[in-house]
Amino acid sequence: MQLRRLGYTSLNLSVIGLGTWAMGGGGWKFGWGPQNDKESINTILQAIESGVNWIDTAPVYGFGHAEEVVGKVIKSLRDKVIIATKCGRLWREDGNIYGNLKKESIHREVEVSLRRLGIDVIDLYQIHWPEPEEDIEEAWSTIADLVEEGKIRYAGVSNFSVSQLKRIQPIHPVASLQPPYSLIERDIESEMLFDYCAANNIGVIVYSPLQKGLITGKFSRERVYNLPQDDHRRNDPDFQEPKLGAHLKLVEDLRPIAKKNDRTIAQLAIAWVLRRPEVTSAIVGARKPSQIEENIGATDWKISEEDYKRIETILDEMEKKIRG
Repeated sequence: MQLRRLGYTSLNLSVIGLGTWAMGGGGWKFGWGPQNDKESINTILQAIESGVNWIDTAPVYGFGHAEEVVGKVIKSLRDKVIIATKCGRLWREDGNIYGNLKKESIHREVEVSLRRLGIDVIDLYQIHWPEPEEDIEEAWSTIADLVEEGKIRYAGVSNFSVSQLKRIQPIHPVASLQPPYSLIERDIESEMLFDYCAANNIGVIVYSPLQKGLITGKFSRERVYNLPQDDHRRNDPDFQEPKLGAHLKLVEDLRPIAKKNDRTIAQLAIAWVLRRPEVTSAIVGARKPSQIEENIGATDWKISEEDYKRIETILDEMEKKIRG
């Protein structure tokens, strides 16, 4: 498994990290429907055995459940895995999620995450969303203090813009940015985030390279319509028309390229995001050990220039179809 250095840090991440969003289970606004904890645990074990050396999680994934599942696995494997989690998203008794970046709240969150995970220090602690935006400086100063206290090793952010990064960078160096990036979600390219991170030695950890499963070749309209009622993807615009049709056509147009290279659509999607030199690693969610094996198969594929140009043409056609 190829490793890449995360920004200015001493962390060398496998180019694929295991995402645990879906492992949080259903029953909350952004859940993925019912999950099998035993299968989640086996998936984490398979990932570590296969060379994936870091796991990304967050308290809000299943309201603490994902962190608890990760904690059960890593008790005897702490020296083999880098743990990244987040702060800033809380939930009320009715299940509604809200942002809180106040000092006192972050102090409480880090202690609870350490307890759920069963560890003494968090390797990478990230602000999940810059909300409320007016509090990002307070939150970042608090996290800088937690680094000094030894509760966390390095501090990063998720879903921040360039202007927001510029506001916090003078307070404490940003180790990493976690933005969405996939064949479907390409805003990071036009927003100059890659350029800013490269210039400031900030690692880029992209999430949802498979666009919540859409770019795996395993989705159809029928499967979308039959998603569990508490799977948030039912309400995601990417899984609804007119985008759904364009995305399904994208997959079919990509299929010959994957087949020619004896790869899967998912492997093509992962290899495509990893082609960027600014990308340290891609967070790829999995719920079954077999998915780990498939995802790993993308890490040694360097997409040819000919195939890359064809992919760009296909992406342009998708955008035109969506715009109508």
